[in-house]
Amino acid sequence: MQITRQLTIPDPVRISRYQRLPELGPNLLFFSGGTALNGISRVLKHFTHNSAHLITPFDSGGSSATLRQAFDMPAIGDVRSRLMALADESLLGHPEVYQLFSHRFPKTATQNTLRHELAGLVGGSHPLITAIPMPMRGLIQNQLQYFAVAMPADFDLHGASIGNLILAGGYLNNNRELDPILFLFSKLVNTLGHVTVTTNEKLHLAARLSDHSVVVGQHAMTGKEVEPLTSRIEEIFLTTSLESTDPVDVPFPLRRQALVRQADLICYPPGSFYSSLMANLLPKGVGRTIAENGNPKVYIPSLGTDPELNGISANEALLRLIDQLKRDAGADTPTKQLLNFVLADESFAANFDLDLMEKHELKLISAPLTSQSNASKYDPQKLVDFLLSLT
Repeated sequence: MQITRQLTIPDPVRISRYQRLPELGPNLLFFSGGTALNGISRVLKHFTHNSAHLITPFDSGGSSATLRQAFDMPAIGDVRSRLMALADESLLGHPEVYQLFSHRFPKTATQNTLRHELAGLVGGSHPLITAIPMPMRGLIQNQLQYFAVAMPADFDLHGASIGNLILAGGYLNNNRELDPILFLFSKLVNTLGHVTVTTNEKLHLAARLSDHSVVVGQHAMTGKEVEPLTSRIEEIFLTTSLESTDPVDVPFPLRRQALVRQADLICYPPGSFYSSLMANLLPKGVGRTIAENGNPKVYIPSLGTDPELNGISANEALLRLIDQLKRDAGADTPTKQLLNFVLADESFAANFDLDLMEKHELKLISAPLTSQSNASKYDPQKLVDFLLSLT
């Protein structure tokens, strides 16, 4: 027997109920990386404390690159950023811990000054650490000490995030496993949701381009740290290092599978199409696990210019998403088991071919979802209202 219900979108009654009791809110699961979803996450935590966020650990640029090179580890910057976006910033949380974890070393100080500041944090004399009561202070100092002891002599602390250093120290302290330190970190900042990486493996992202060349490293694809790609991306895969172009397979961990199976709504959210979304779908078992969940799935395309979609239309990006999911779930898997809705601002929704949508039994939801001040990004509150209404 199949049970259906009529949707009211947005549904003010449902939204109001979630806001009154966010601890009993729905389990929305996001396959995402980067910072594109952080604003939405800050709104979402007021309506549900049960969202789940699977973050890509493949970043090879910025401060993550510095830590990866120094300690041969997965990227942690994006997962730390999402943990902080979902942190409880009310008086019921731990504002002093939040302040420490959000702190960055200055970019203009000398290395000696920065090392002295780090020593103060490890030793307990720094004002940011003395503000934290025991036993939390001791737990944080312990992770920072592991980092300080292992830190290479030439490690550049300029602009370093204290939260990233704590995660790196905890990774080293826990036999190079991320899960234990992510659990501790989330408890210390009282994260109102579940945040973890798609895989614990220390891999890199690679792309095969239309000119048959291969680029390795997420930083080479996003158009942020190097010039945008001039040839369009045809395929992405994982590899063991920035020097390798050999694809490797990685299984989707059982704990992550459980998060997908428990989700009331699965979201393929806005962000860099390949490095944030599609990279999350590469581990073996992701598509199959999604297909086993009978609840709604929704794709929310980015509104602004995405260098990773150079030469790729909105319709083609949609088909590539479906194809990536079916590579794992099986080519004969009905699309409706993998995707049901495409939710987009009315200005962007016109880019989709309605015949294509009908062929794949997809429902297009077109609505005014941007703010007057920024038409290239979703308004977090409007988008959250629609997502909550789909549960």
